Amino acid sequence: MGIPDGQATVDHGGSLGRARALFPHAPDPFVDLSTGINPHSYPLFDLPATALTRLPEADRLHRLKHVAAATYGAPDAAAVAAAPGTQILLPLVSALVPPGRAFVLGPTYAEHTRAARIAGHEVREVAAFEDLEQSDLAIVVNPNNPDGRVIPRASLIDLAGRLRRRGGLLVVDEAFMDVGPRSESLAGDVGSGGIVVLRSFGKFFGLAGVRLGFALANTEIATRLESRLGPWAVPGPALEYGIRALSDIGWRDAMRLLLTAEADRLDALFARFGIPVTGGTPLFRFIEFAGAPGLFRALGENGIILRHFAGRPNVLRAGLPGCQEEWQRLESALAGWAGAVHDPVEEARP
Repeated sequence: MGIPDGQATVDHGGSLGRARALFPHAPDPFVDLSTGINPHSYPLFDLPATALTRLPEADRLHRLKHVAAATYGAPDAAAVAAAPGTQILLPLVSALVPPGRAFVLGPTYAEHTRAARIAGHEVREVAAFEDLEQSDLAIVVNPNNPDGRVIPRASLIDLAGRLRRRGGLLVVDEAFMDVGPRSESLAGDVGSGGIVVLRSFGKFFGLAGVRLGFALANTEIATRLESRLGPWAVPGPALEYGIRALSDIGWRDAMRLLLTAEADRLDALFARFGIPVTGGTPLFRFIEFAGAPGLFRALGENGIILRHFAGRPNVLRAGLPGCQEEWQRLESALAGWAGAVHDPVEEARP
């Protein structure tokens, strides 16, 4: 039996197998700029053997929740539900309200629409923030993926109040708020109810394979989510990495400065070759122009993968190179693309 329409997992960035299928003759290794994952991961360290040989201990989970609340600005540990990645939380959060009308502010991360359908909602993607008020479940990615749009906190709080008064729920996915304007985060406002804030661990810390994420909500909602996840939801290694990395204030502050500088460097590199960057965050840049399909192909044939979007051929998202060699490969490929675009012979071809 096939997967119901609208519930099949859509394509995402980060698949080197798909990249090889698209560009079978590209040189190895691929430079994967198709994700918004930090290429400078939190330093790896030796785990205690018990993280692998024993079931996760409740006191380590509580410690993780305490550190996460302090890091993200949630009221306390009771307002935090920890999970093996935010992805698994999406349908659970959508099911917190009875099936009804779910509106997703878009274009944005496609998994929110799929998860809301799994929870039984009738889903619409809307372009106007004001339209969210007519929903039972409103979903906003803030900063948005892929264009980096930010909705002001005051507007979100007002919307949450309007939804809450009639039993609705506002979900704000703050997966990229670690590098966004943290004053616009709703993490500190979840105690009033009617709000769930999602935070991703793997993107900013560059440890996507650890699979760790959080839902921030009032105590009642956080408890409901934890009961649905069941015991030992977060593996021992993820607990240890989460506790260590989230507690490392110095690393976080230095990394934000580094990522901002590298995003500026990437913008300047694209500008040299006439490629417009019109949005994004320090972890990814948003590109929209008529030459996007040709740029995607040219870079792919050189083993450099950007994120492209079905149905939006003129849009690309570019992550950050991880080392000087990757920067040099990108610059060389861009020079080759620009030379081909402006080649008089190529321009004369029909």
